[in-house]
Amino acid sequence: MEQKNDKKVIQSWAFFDWANSAYNLVITSTIFPTYYTIITTTSAHGDQVTFFGFKFTNTALSNYALSLAYLIMVILLPILSATADYRGNKKIFMKFFTYIGAIACMGLFFFKLETLELGIICFVIAAMGYIGGVLFNNAYLPEIATKDQQDQVSAKGYAYGYVGSVLLQIICFVFVLKPELFGITDGSLPARLSFLLVGIWWIGFAQIPFRHLPAGSPNYTAINKNLVHSGFEELGKVWRQLKGMQVMKRFLLAFFFYSMGVQTIMLAAAGFGEKLLHLGSEKLIAVVLIIQLIAIPGAMGMSKMAKKIGNVRVLILVIVIWVLTCTCAYFVSNEYEFYALAGVVGLIMGGVQSLSRSTYSKFIPENTPDTTSFFSFYDVTEKLAVVIGLFSFAYIEEQTGDMRNSVLALGAFFVLGLIFLLLLRKVAPKMVKG
Repeated sequence: MEQKNDKKVIQSWAFFDWANSAYNLVITSTIFPTYYTIITTTSAHGDQVTFFGFKFTNTALSNYALSLAYLIMVILLPILSATADYRGNKKIFMKFFTYIGAIACMGLFFFKLETLELGIICFVIAAMGYIGGVLFNNAYLPEIATKDQQDQVSAKGYAYGYVGSVLLQIICFVFVLKPELFGITDGSLPARLSFLLVGIWWIGFAQIPFRHLPAGSPNYTAINKNLVHSGFEELGKVWRQLKGMQVMKRFLLAFFFYSMGVQTIMLAAAGFGEKLLHLGSEKLIAVVLIIQLIAIPGAMGMSKMAKKIGNVRVLILVIVIWVLTCTCAYFVSNEYEFYALAGVVGLIMGGVQSLSRSTYSKFIPENTPDTTSFFSFYDVTEKLAVVIGLFSFAYIEEQTGDMRNSVLALGAFFVLGLIFLLLLRKVAPKMVKG
């Protein structure tokens, strides 16, 4: 077994966040949502688009598409994690999902209104590549770091992700704001070049973890060769183990509900800013860049707070802030109020993800050989939450005609998550201190 807490291995692991966070920032948070909303809003049809003969509200279509990507991965993840545990080759799966996700981002270079179907398909495949890569990267955390270091290592990964994505975003920002410097006259080219750069960046920097992370140890005795069956069997085994793990069970219930809100807000925020406030790509990119920079000290700060007062207490505090944020977002009427809320989201965004990942990792029993199956369960929980969150967000917008109602509904998910976190305090000794 590889020695844990190896600085070189941990740094290489963090570079996977550096590589794939460019997708998360450019494709899900800034340039793609803005570009998509602008090109699919026309004087003739307003915000209505036709996709393979069916009419949708433009932002609802993109949210439905993302929801579908997450749903497909919910079905595939158990099979893939079982295969990785059986063969001990999770690095190969990391590579596979990285390459298909990055190539799909490159395919978005050809996305225009007249190629809407192609754009949405590439959008879905890119999301699937990102989701799959994150699962196998997360599964490395208990393998490369001891429990007392996992909060810090998890936060380091998110910090690398924020720095790397911001650097690429700045490069893309130059293309978007100053296209004349490069002789660009096609108004759509700067955004499409950004999508191409994301794919190149993603593949390029992913070579660092691919080179240094351990391949994994085969677990032939634990899983039979019927991998389709055994994948869900592994989830069932984790589910049965949870019956005797009161702390983890309550944490996962809390995580499920607040993830509906966290992930949906992160995926839909740019569309909200563009559609309701008409901020434009320049302002949205600047806002998200600030969020990313604020998120770095936010994630590191919450890691330090967790050592002092415990993971669960910090998560409770953060979820209370999320509830207030959703409530305030319903009443946002101008760009300055949006900026203020964005700053708050930046502080709590990375911290809640990082702390959730490391808290769950601490609950996994010591010397568990198939950590991928435990993290598959974690990822399935999160992805199911995203499916419900995104679908609810899109459906409420289509039914009411107002995205504000969708945001308010997310607040209810956070409230449910908060309730289960408060219940968790009764069974979490010392608030799960690091």
